[in-house]
Amino acid sequence: MTETALLIAVALLAAALGALAALLLRGKRETADPQVTELARQQTELMGRLSAMAEAQAQTRAEITSTLNERLENVSQRMGVSLEASAQKTAETLGTLTARLNVIDEAQKNITELSTQVVGLQDILANRQARGAFGEVQLIDIVTNALPPSAYSFQATLGNGTRADCLIRLPNPPGPIAIDAKFPLDAYHALRNARDEAEKTAAARQFRGDLIKHVTAIAEKYIVPGETAESALMFLPSEAVYAELHANFGDVVSRSYQARVWIVSPTTLMATLNTVRAVLKDARMREQAGVIQKYVGLLLQDVALLDKRVEKLGTHFRQAEGDINDIRVSTERIGKRGEKIQEVELGESDGAEALAAAPETRTLGAG
Repeated sequence: MTETALLIAVALLAAALGALAALLLRGKRETADPQVTELARQQTELMGRLSAMAEAQAQTRAEITSTLNERLENVSQRMGVSLEASAQKTAETLGTLTARLNVIDEAQKNITELSTQVVGLQDILANRQARGAFGEVQLIDIVTNALPPSAYSFQATLGNGTRADCLIRLPNPPGPIAIDAKFPLDAYHALRNARDEAEKTAAARQFRGDLIKHVTAIAEKYIVPGETAESALMFLPSEAVYAELHANFGDVVSRSYQARVWIVSPTTLMATLNTVRAVLKDARMREQAGVIQKYVGLLLQDVALLDKRVEKLGTHFRQAEGDINDIRVSTERIGKRGEKIQEVELGESDGAEALAAAPETRTLGAG
């Protein structure tokens, strides 16, 4: 039973008891029955208790209402704080999600641009002339990154009138080495896309023939006795083509060795150019060593000349020392003779006699 229903029931009960009390009072006037009087008293007590219960119920209801209001207010406050925090976190999450979506959008743009570039690269590789230019550009990038500018030249014309894609200027021996870029991509694609054994055999024959033709042409054009080294390089701009060549066409590799044409890929060309750079550095060191030896020889000549001049100066010093000693002896004799003359001037007869009797000595000039 709810609180409102309980109050209604108490009110109805109080009304019923009031009506009953009125009837009892009326009957009391008519009869003075003690039971009726007791019943009226009990009814009065019951009404008092019911009133007390109603007041207590009202107070309890007020307390419950106050408590509920306080709790509802706390819940509302907590709900507001929680909603605010949730809104803030949601905003941060949305900001992060937006940033990530922007990154994804940029990545998508890059992928689209890369796809366009790949399509452009496919178009380049599909054209024979453009494919040759692509190989030359790659060759230029590798060489310029590996060697100093004085060590190479591009599109160099040889004595036989041929023009090499690149000429590595090495000292003799071995001499300059020519590099020619070749890109047999059509035959390689035909070999990769062969659907049956017959197509594969035909594509392999074409691939082998193209490479042997390139090797023969390079050996005839870019190996010039007395002008270049006894070997040349054929540059394949694709690691896949180079791997296919060495994996399944060993006879072509052997033919290239016999013709002294070394086939290189971008990776092996870089390793070869590092070796070339070491050779160039060693040659420069030998040149510097020759210069140093030359100047050391000149320095030794200067030291020998200085030694002769010092010896000559020592001779002069020894002669000067002898002359000084002679001058000292003459000075001592002059002093002694001066003393003798002074004794004569003082009137000492024995001194004059001694001077006359003194033996003749060498003159000053003779001393």
